[in-house]
Amino acid sequence: MTSHNMTWISYPSKSLSFISPEEIEAFIASQNVISRLMHCYIAFFVPTGLIAGICILIIFIKNYLQYKVIENLDLLLLHFTISNIVMIFLSFTVITRPDYLEATHLTCNILSFFFNFSYFNSQYVLILMLLILLLKRFPPRTALKATQRPILCVGFVLIYAFCLSLTEALLVGTDNYLLETACQLDPLFAWPEYEIIKFTFGFGIPSFLQILCFTTLFAKAAPAEVPALQQHFRTYPAAYIISISIFICHLFYNIMILFRTTFKLQKSIGTPKNELVMNIAEIVLFCESCASLVFILCFHKPCKDEILKVIQNCRRENTANNHLEIPATTTTHESGSQ
Repeated sequence: MTSHNMTWISYPSKSLSFISPEEIEAFIASQNVISRLMHCYIAFFVPTGLIAGICILIIFIKNYLQYKVIENLDLLLLHFTISNIVMIFLSFTVITRPDYLEATHLTCNILSFFFNFSYFNSQYVLILMLLILLLKRFPPRTALKATQRPILCVGFVLIYAFCLSLTEALLVGTDNYLLETACQLDPLFAWPEYEIIKFTFGFGIPSFLQILCFTTLFAKAAPAEVPALQQHFRTYPAAYIISISIFICHLFYNIMILFRTTFKLQKSIGTPKNELVMNIAEIVLFCESCASLVFILCFHKPCKDEILKVIQNCRRENTANNHLEIPATTTTHESGSQ
């Protein structure tokens, strides 16, 4: 693969080559939008996502310790949850927006590696979940029986995600490791092949497999003994809701990734508006990681049942405390009147 000289590239906000008041106003407006989106994400989505993720981990661990067994789907959701929690922690790199995190090329490459590892990992674990749900509705073929061993499948996904992330790390470039740069989790100075590989293996192939799973669900006739399709969706809503939200958010993000590749191939740095939309797409991607954890907590039956149980216990305790406080207050009032 031919090495690329990417020293010419920079962010439009860093070039500061504005010559008209309109361009300056557009630059200031885009910076304000990025800053506000970042503050909304950090203030609302991050705490909600982390709290939901921690609750999911506690519920799954508690259920495993209690029953000494974990369902295949629950194991994959647990793996998916851990991957998204890592993604949320990596998203703290947006705190400096509208400016960028200052780091060496090596540090930026390491952050990018872990980001891509979580990104690819969550995408293909979702595909495994959809395959398991397909097997619950249709008799398993010989080729798909391996999905009934989720630990083996998770191991394969981890190795696959590691190899893809390592490939992406090599495509970031091997020069100027000690040079300071403005760092994004998808580095701007990466070679054009970086975005092409990410789009192909991080969105194109997973999206095709998701569409194939949904097409099979709707088009193929299920055996008579299995529940109706509507009942099937009601039984396992979390995986399907997550699949739809991931597809929508990742579609927007990957379109922006391809636009950035186009600019690189044209030797152009783009405009402040292009930079703004790319930043919005990145924050939307992180918001989706937080939302996915909330969807699991609210729609996956073991998690939902546990949350409802905690709420009911809190209500009973409040009711009991109120009943205890009323007689005590009445007694004090009567003794005071005497």
